[in-house]
Amino acid sequence: MKFTTNREALLRPLQLVTGVVERRQTLPVLANLLVVAKDGALSLTGTDLEVELIAVASGVTIEQPGEATIPARKLADIWRSLPESAEVSVTVEGDRAIVRSGRSRFTLATLPASEFPSVESGPGDVEISLTANDLHRLLDQVSFSMAQQDVRYFLNGMLLEITSQHIRSVATDGHRLAMCTLPHGAPVDDRLQAIVPRKGVLELGRLLGDGEENVNLFMGSNHLRATSGPFTLTTKLVDGKFPDYEKVVPRETARTISGDRDLLKQAFNRASILSNEKYRGIRLILDKDQLTIQANNPEQEEAEEVVAVEYAGERMEIGFNVSYLQDVLAVLEVDEVRVSVADANSSALIEGVGNDEALYVVMPMRL
Repeated sequence: MKFTTNREALLRPLQLVTGVVERRQTLPVLANLLVVAKDGALSLTGTDLEVELIAVASGVTIEQPGEATIPARKLADIWRSLPESAEVSVTVEGDRAIVRSGRSRFTLATLPASEFPSVESGPGDVEISLTANDLHRLLDQVSFSMAQQDVRYFLNGMLLEITSQHIRSVATDGHRLAMCTLPHGAPVDDRLQAIVPRKGVLELGRLLGDGEENVNLFMGSNHLRATSGPFTLTTKLVDGKFPDYEKVVPRETARTISGDRDLLKQAFNRASILSNEKYRGIRLILDKDQLTIQANNPEQEEAEEVVAVEYAGERMEIGFNVSYLQDVLAVLEVDEVRVSVADANSSALIEGVGNDEALYVVMPMRL
């Protein structure tokens, strides 16, 4: 196998595909990329057996077709370190790959392409097409609420739900819940649900560009495949039942405050500096047209912020993890937010005023 290309033509595909490859591997070949040169095109594939990413590179001259697996991180690091616009050739001879550029020459050990595994995908049960912007919103508005290494493995990912009326993303770690709904239906009889693993969500987010470029999603019984331009990402789905998220969303909320998102965000950021580093608890005191935010820590240090809000209910105190509130305010793309609670022991419902795409539920803390 031999091909020649410009450094820039392969730089982004190499970096994205290498991102899927885990640093610690059970099989040596999983530390490599499958490189296939045939029919005038070059494809790069990386996998960790759960997520697979294939990139088809353009602007490559195939001088001799073939296939091999080449160490992913070493190849990506070499590529990144070469001068801009450098011409690079890669030749595979026996069990060695030789990378040449100008006066530089690198020889890497390869493994047979026949040893490289593939993530079985098969045809999708349902196909839906979205713009990159819309899919970005579905991911960005909820992904921060996914659990990390929770024993309830079905929480370590994002629920993707498709009906004839909408496509919806939901994530929860048991203490908070995030939900984003877009009016993109698909021809399905019932609601289709799939839990996309955390890594699949993060890699899909890295892959997407901005703009109106179309992304095709194929959802099968045990996999999700996303195709965007020259990239195809396939991820296995988490086998489990996601909690009934609709039961978690508060329906009866007697007390509501609304205020400027930026002012609230800045006040929470300042108050959080003196909150308990372990528990991150803050106290919110609701009073007529003002919100008082209080934080303290074991060193007896205290912070207090007073923010003007719209509130006409009775005085009330309620505690929250300030990090959860900061996360929500960081992703909401609105000028004004609305926070609704039933009482001091109930979860808070947070929404953007004038934007009903996303909603967030945060459980209270005892202080």
